[in-house]
Amino acid sequence: MPKVTLYKQDGSQVGDIELSDGIFGVEPNESVLYEAVIMQQASRRQGTHATKGRSDVRGGGRKPWRQKGTGRARHGSTRSPIWVGGGVTFGPTPRSYAYKLPKKQRRLALKSALSSKVNDSNILVLEGLSFDAPKTKEMKAVLAGLSANKKVLVVTADVNEAVELSVRNLPGVKFVTADGINVLDILNHEKLVITQDAVKHVEEVLA
Repeated sequence: MPKVTLYKQDGSQVGDIELSDGIFGVEPNESVLYEAVIMQQASRRQGTHATKGRSDVRGGGRKPWRQKGTGRARHGSTRSPIWVGGGVTFGPTPRSYAYKLPKKQRRLALKSALSSKVNDSNILVLEGLSFDAPKTKEMKAVLAGLSANKKVLVVTADVNEAVELSVRNLPGVKFVTADGINVLDILNHEKLVITQDAVKHVEEVLA
C-alpha cells in the first residue's frame, strides 16, 4: 500500500497514512487518461455556434430576373448560397458535444490520475481543514506551510463554505468536494491537497 505523510493544517507532520492500493497505487493508464480529458473538454463546449441557411437570411423572395431570354444563368433567389449575402451551405448549428465513456473506463481514469499524483509525490493529505470564517490570508498560510505554492487543487469530504470562499481569490487554486473530484482538475493542478475524510470518501466510492 502506498504510504504518504499526514499533515496538520499548520503544516506540521502528524505521521503517515496508508492509501488504498487499488485506487492510489495502480499503474497509470495514459490512454484512458487521454480519453477522459478529451471527454471532459468536449462536454464543456457550449456548442452555441450557428449560421444562417438560405431560408434564414432576410430577403430574396422575388426572382431576380426572368428564367429565359436574358443570356444570364437562371436564378430563383438572391439569397442562394452562391450569391454574396446569401445563406451558408452546411454551416454549423447549435449542438451538444457531450458524450460519456464507459463507467469502468471513467473509474480507471480517476484511479490513474490519483496514482500519478502519489507517484510524483504531489499529494498532500491533511488531518483536517476548517476555518471559523472565510479568510484568504489563512488559506494562503496553510498552502505556504505545505510548500504548495503553484497550481493547487483543494479537496474536502463535504461542502465547506469557509474553505471554498477562502480559496476563491487565490490564483491557480481551486476547491472541489470529494464527490466533484475529476480527472481534468487533478491533471491540471500540480499539487493535490486532500483531507483525510475526503480520502476515505474517495476510497469508498471507487472501491
